Amino acid sequence: MKTYSAKPSEVTKKWLLVDAEGLTLGRLSSIIALRLRGKHKTMFTPHIDCGDNVIVINAEKVRLTGKKAKFDIFYWHTGYPGGIKGLSKGQILEGKFPGRVITNAVRRMMPKESPLARGQLTCLRVYAGKDHPHEAQKPEFLDVGSMNPKNKR
Repeated sequence: MKTYSAKPSEVTKKWLLVDAEGLTLGRLSSIIALRLRGKHKTMFTPHIDCGDNVIVINAEKVRLTGKKAKFDIFYWHTGYPGGIKGLSKGQILEGKFPGRVITNAVRRMMPKESPLARGQLTCLRVYAGKDHPHEAQKPEFLDVGSMNPKNKR
């Protein structure tokens, strides 16, 4: 018996729509990362992009448990001496780009920085409100809240 290895021409990508309203950030991010990589498919091959395209709406209404909104901080460096900066997840959610909380959480759950991981991350689209410009792709709704009761606490 031989091990099956998928080819890029054999991969079919679906479009999935996820409503993040009331969902816990970490649980939502792990499900999105799983779908982006394609690990839910039987034809999963680690070195091929066999994941789906994921659209996340209502990113500003995602839930953070405990004190993560205040004390869990995303850091980055500007490149200048003493240029470390940081914002808490709560500040980002209230700011101009609330979708970056979900994007950063999913990016950190993907495999380490590689061309494949960056390519898979481009299949993620996050929008703060209900509107998105991907109606032509006819996305299927993925009900993350009903997968596990803990997802909507």
